[in-house]
Amino acid sequence: MSDVTVGPLRLKSVMILVGAFALCFAAAQLGSWATVPNLPWYGGLQKPAFNPPNWAFPVAWSILYALMAISLWRVATVQPLDPGLRLRAIGVFLVQLAINTTWSFAFFGQQSPALGLVVIGILLVAIVITIFVFQGIDRLAAWLLVPYLAWVGFASLLNSSIWLMNA
Repeated sequence: MSDVTVGPLRLKSVMILVGAFALCFAAAQLGSWATVPNLPWYGGLQKPAFNPPNWAFPVAWSILYALMAISLWRVATVQPLDPGLRLRAIGVFLVQLAINTTWSFAFFGQQSPALGLVVIGILLVAIVITIFVFQGIDRLAAWLLVPYLAWVGFASLLNSSIWLMNA
């Protein structure tokens, strides 16, 4: 009898995983719409010696968005879980994802390292809250967001340095 229910449950889980990847990479695409046209502006800014090469950003972000998607999938599919708790956790995740996308429009779209610094500060707090909320649901889901927090912490330092060097 369990074979009858396993198939649909697996299919639902796969569909949720595909949806989580689609959501996270849609956010990445939105951010790139603000970033790519402004790369010449970014290239003209003074940057600190620890600024990674341009190719490192899409590689790092692709890995981070994949980890974010897997984290979201785990929270969305863990059983059993209070549906209200699950919805709140997903809501927190969506807020931080929106803030993530907003950074690209602030820093690159507005060509404003100062505004980017404000947004990235808010993003750091939102990521910490997301990790905390996910921790109460699925420890691995929370841990999958730690590299994202570390990268955004590094990006905050980079954003701060660029702002100071180009003020």
